[in-house]
Amino acid sequence: MGIEMKDTKKLGFGLMRLPRKGIATDVEQVKTMVDLFLDAGFTYFDTAYVYPGSEAATKKALVERYPREAFTLATKVNASVALNAKMAKSQFTTSLERTGAGYFDYYLLHAFMENNYRKYDKFELWDFVKEQKANGLVKNFGFSFHAGPELLDQILTEHPEVDFVQLQINYADWENPKVTSRANYEVARKHGKPIVVMEPVKGGGLANPPKPVRELFQEYHPDMSYASWAIRFVASLDGILTVLSGMSNIAQMEDNLSYMKDFKPLNEEEQEIIRKAQVLLGQYSTIPCTACHYCTEGCPKQIAIPDIFAAMNKQLGNGQMAEAKEAYASATAQGGTASSCIGCKQCEGACPQHLNITEYLKQASEMFE
Repeated sequence: MGIEMKDTKKLGFGLMRLPRKGIATDVEQVKTMVDLFLDAGFTYFDTAYVYPGSEAATKKALVERYPREAFTLATKVNASVALNAKMAKSQFTTSLERTGAGYFDYYLLHAFMENNYRKYDKFELWDFVKEQKANGLVKNFGFSFHAGPELLDQILTEHPEVDFVQLQINYADWENPKVTSRANYEVARKHGKPIVVMEPVKGGGLANPPKPVRELFQEYHPDMSYASWAIRFVASLDGILTVLSGMSNIAQMEDNLSYMKDFKPLNEEEQEIIRKAQVLLGQYSTIPCTACHYCTEGCPKQIAIPDIFAAMNKQLGNGQMAEAKEAYASATAQGGTASSCIGCKQCEGACPQHLNITEYLKQASEMFE
């Protein structure tokens, strides 16, 4: 029996970029966000073994406070952080313990890329997840994906049993040759797989796009948030199970609920405005970083790479050099300047966007230092 698409409202709560209180997760604010989300009729929550503090916060804010049938929960196994098959498989037990969820409605093999997807075969994780499904501990399983359409087609051909796929789709990356949103979407549709969308707002970048794009949206509807255009674009596509939004505060939650509670797909006029925005974005040389922070975990110099790139984008996208310098000073206040990069390229192997990070850091050094 396949996933009942009609039963899932098309907004998912991504628990990756949760609000912080100092260095800890602000669980009380997360509780309020969870309450708002469920009260509005949404049910899909997404966490992962490798999201720091996320599974534990999910237990406190959601699992311990609501009956299990009131929500659906997704989490993920990440082979890249495991040294062997036993360690990889133990992530499942750890995730069950951290969340207290009893079972997972959606379980994913996490962040497939050209340089790591064979590790999931090597560690026999496909068979392991199918066993958990047979045991009733997983209801649906799939994988999240950060590569091109040829590999996606290969994996879905080799594994027709997967229930869904999770893809990075947004209007900025629709034709991006590194992300191939449209081509990947079309492959998943060809295979008849429901799609969970990640990075619909491109790590927050589309919540504050370059000035010409902002003016384009404001002219049509001044009261609609920039993020709403991004999320409604992907939610309007066929075959979408849900659209994950990594909400970091109550205001973001309230904004998303305001237009997704009674979701209306983009009309023809709005689709044309999106096409114009895509053309405008093609004229800007911003760094397409989504602030996932996968690059920072193994950095020997502890460089806050996404924060440095966000500072650069203030200048590259909006010409805000003063604000860019201020943001760079804040990003490097604890050390870890762009020029401290030793070129080990650990970050580039971990980057789902396949960015030339070391070159960008050299540009940051020239720009700010």
